[in-house]
Amino acid sequence: MFEAIKKLFGTSPKTDLGKLIAEGAQIIDVRTPAEYASGHIKGSVNIPLSTLESRLGKLKKDRPVITCCASGIRSRSAAAILRSKGFGKVYNAGSWLNLRKHE
Repeated sequence: MFEAIKKLFGTSPKTDLGKLIAEGAQIIDVRTPAEYASGHIKGSVNIPLSTLESRLGKLKKDRPVITCCASGIRSRSAAAILRSKGFGKVYNAGSWLNLRKHE
């Protein structure tokens, strides 16, 4: 069941988020600024989902992007937006808490 949920939200069992981060992946936290201020992943950039499309210029298309939020719903939407805008390596980590073990 857990693997089905991970697949639904855009990560696969084979995705090594720690390796992607170590290799310079961009971590985009799409929660609100207040949510982000309450806790976030070191090195992440806060770009709320509502402003993502207008701030795509801040991201590099040639580097992998990992999206995260509170539960995985907004980060899944963000990942879909990024893919539709030509970002090839996009990974949805779901909740930002999933990435804490990689800090």
